[in-house]
Amino acid sequence: LGKVSGWGWSFGYFGGMLTLGLCLAVVLSAQAAGAPATEFVPRTMLITAAVFAVAATPTFLLLKERAGAGAGGRAANGHGRSALQRLRHTWQESARFRDFRRLLVCGCCYQAGIAVVVALAAVYAEQAMGFTQAQTMTLVFLVNIASAAGAFLFGYAQDRVGHKRALAWTLWGWVAMVVVAALGRSVELFWLAATLAGLCMGSSQSCGRAMVGAMSPPERLAEFYGLWNFAVRLAAIVGPVTYGLVTWLTEGNHRLAIGITGLFFLAALALLRGIDVERGVPAAH
Repeated sequence: LGKVSGWGWSFGYFGGMLTLGLCLAVVLSAQAAGAPATEFVPRTMLITAAVFAVAATPTFLLLKERAGAGAGGRAANGHGRSALQRLRHTWQESARFRDFRRLLVCGCCYQAGIAVVVALAAVYAEQAMGFTQAQTMTLVFLVNIASAAGAFLFGYAQDRVGHKRALAWTLWGWVAMVVVAALGRSVELFWLAATLAGLCMGSSQSCGRAMVGAMSPPERLAEFYGLWNFAVRLAAIVGPVTYGLVTWLTEGNHRLAIGITGLFFLAALALLRGIDVERGVPAAH
């Protein structure tokens, strides 16, 4: 599970680097020609759309549907006509798997911190560090390289040392990243923080999804992964909103806001301590 999850995330980050590289070339050439942002930014959107289309085509044309209408699928259909009703039913069902439910809350916490980095890294780089647009895109490119490496290597590591221990390592890495980003005043330290963020981003996302796969009932994997994805999307709201509130209340103190983000990772570490994978996996099966 760790290796497969790591490979999947790593390949995804390589796709991100391809898209970023193409967009960066367009931005730099347009800026050199004196073109305004209103002219070249729409081009980057078209490039991104084209990459999505190319990447999705093999799935639509070649991937075969192997899932059948098993007992889990019939139960899900019978307990709600709307997506929200089915989601509520799955959440209620997850109470029987206490380690999985604790993992959901843990994931929601650390994914809130990750969402801040994904959504607001560019804002922090420009507002707190004075980066130009080209420097910011180069920064994101570096984060993708580190994320691909982190996901790939930690995929093998978590199969060897265990999902829980590997995830704990990455969360402590996130705490270190936050400390460096919040306290570092030099550009060099910020680049170090960005590299740490990349390494931890790929590895923590890979570890989380692998743990979900290990602690979900085999015949209801899609249903439980749906619950995990809901927690991740909820975190994508909570994290940036918290960052925004802190900067608003402190009249633009981005360093304090990134420091507060570290609390999400510390909370996730506290929750992770209570997860017993050796109990959760047999319970799911």
